[in-house]
Amino acid sequence: MNQKTELRNNWTKEEIEAIYHLPLMELIYKAATVHREWHDPSEVQICTLLSIKTGGCPEDCSYCGQAARYHTNIKVQALLPTETVIEHAKKAKESGSSRFCMAAAWREVRDNRDFDRVIDMVKGVNDLGLEVCCTLGMLTEEQATRLQEAGLYAYNHNLDTSEQYYEEIISTRTFDNRINTINNVRKAGITVCSGGIIGLGETHRDRISMILTLATMPKHPDSVPVNALARVAGTPLENNPKVDTWEMVRMIATARIVMPASVIRLSAGRIEMDETEQAWCFMAGANSIFTGERETLLVTPNPGVSEDMQMLTNLGLKPMVKESVPAICTTN
Repeated sequence: MNQKTELRNNWTKEEIEAIYHLPLMELIYKAATVHREWHDPSEVQICTLLSIKTGGCPEDCSYCGQAARYHTNIKVQALLPTETVIEHAKKAKESGSSRFCMAAAWREVRDNRDFDRVIDMVKGVNDLGLEVCCTLGMLTEEQATRLQEAGLYAYNHNLDTSEQYYEEIISTRTFDNRINTINNVRKAGITVCSGGIIGLGETHRDRISMILTLATMPKHPDSVPVNALARVAGTPLENNPKVDTWEMVRMIATARIVMPASVIRLSAGRIEMDETEQAWCFMAGANSIFTGERETLLVTPNPGVSEDMQMLTNLGLKPMVKESVPAICTTN
C-alpha cells in the first residue's frame, strides 16, 4: 500500500473498454488490488435510504414505479413530517448506518414550503452526526447552496445510463439536465453521488460510456451507485430479464479500477442476489450497501438490517465507522 494506483480523469473510451472486457477473474483480481490500495477491504459503509415523498412524479423514467403515468401498485405518499424523518434517522444510526439519504419523487426542487421542510430535515439529521444525503431531482445552484448551508453532505443524481441511450429511457428531461445539476451541486461544495442502472436494455458500450462520463469528470463522484434494474410491474421495463450477477460484478470492478478513491455502492438488485453473489461484488470493489428497517429501497424490496448485518459477519466484514462527519462542506 506504499504506492497507490494513479488517480486519473483523462481516461479514454478504449482504455475503459479494455478493462471492462478483461477475463472476469483477472478483472476481479485487478479491482480487488486497487480496492486494497485505497480502502480498508474489511469495511462496508451502511447507508439508509428513506422515501420522504413517494409517487406522483411527472417524469417518464421507464424503470420507475413512482411515475404518475404508469399504473403500478405504489401508494402515493405526501412529504413526511420532519419529526418522522428524524426518528427514522435515529433508528438508522442505532442500526449501524453512517449515511442517511432522503429521497423525494420530484422532477425538480421548487422554492416552496416543502423545500423549507426538507431544509429542516437536513439540519435535524446533520445534528445526529450522520452524513446527510438527498436526492430530490433537478436543482439550481442557489438551491444547492441552501442545502449545503443546512449541512447536506452529499447529493445523489444518477446518470442512469449513457448519453447515447438516455432518450430511450427518459424523454421528460435530458442528459445535459443531469450534468447541470451535478455541476450545481459541486459549485455549492456538496459531494456528488452519481452512478447508474444496468438492465435497461442498454449495450455493453452504453455501460462503458456511462463509466467514461463519470471517470472523466473534473473530480470523480465521491460515491458511485451501481444498480441492477428493479423490475416494477406496470412500468415499460417490467418484462426485462434479470440482470446477471456477473454483469454487476463486471461493472463494479471496472468502476473500482477507473475511480479508485470513490465509494462504490452495491445498490438496487440485492434482493435477487444471494450472499455468495454479493460477496463477489465486495471482492470486486463494492464497499457500500443500502439497508433499512422497512426492507425496501425506495419502493422496491431490499434486504433488511438484521439480514445484512448477519451477511457482513459471515463474510468477515464490518460497518464503516466515520471518525468525524463534516457538518457543512465548504467549497475548495
